[in-house]
Amino acid sequence: MSAACPLYAPFFGFAGVASAMVLSSIGAAYGTAKAGIGIAGMGTFKPELIMKAGAISQKISLIPVVMAGIIAVYGLVISVLIAAALAPNSSYSLFAGFIHLGAGLAVGLSGMAAGYTIGIVGDACVRGYAQQSRLFVTMVLILIFAEVLGLYGLIVALILNTKADSSC
Repeated sequence: MSAACPLYAPFFGFAGVASAMVLSSIGAAYGTAKAGIGIAGMGTFKPELIMKAGAISQKISLIPVVMAGIIAVYGLVISVLIAAALAPNSSYSLFAGFIHLGAGLAVGLSGMAAGYTIGIVGDACVRGYAQQSRLFVTMVLILIFAEVLGLYGLIVALILNTKADSSC
C-alpha cells in the first residue's frame, strides 16, 4: 500500500455512507414525528381536514410528512453512490475517503436541519390551518424553502462525489 492509499482509507468512505444515511434519517424522522403531532392535534378539533377527498388544500396535513420523508431519500441516494465506489480488494485513496466523508456529512447535516425545520413549521402550520385556511399558500412556501435546505446538501454531495478519484 502506498501513502496515498492506506489501509484505513475506506473507513472514511464508510463514515460518509453512515453519515449520509443516519443524519438525514434522523432529520426525516424528527420532521415526520413533529408534523404527526400537529396532525394529531389538529385532528381532535377538525377531523375532516385530515383525510378528506377533494382539493389538495384539504389534504394539508399530509404535506409536511411527505416532505420530511423525501429528506431521507437524499441521504439514501448519496449513500448508494458512495458505497458503489467502495469495493473489496480495490485501491481506494485517502483523498477519495475524505471527499466521500465530506459528501456524506453535507447531505446528512443539511438533511437533519431540513427535517427539523419541516417538522417545526409543519406542526405549527397544520395547527394554524385548522383555524385559518388562508395559511395554506404560506405554509407550502415555507415548507418548500425548508426542503430546499436538504436539496442544497444533496447538490453539494453530488458535486463532491464527482471529484472523488479512488485510484492510487
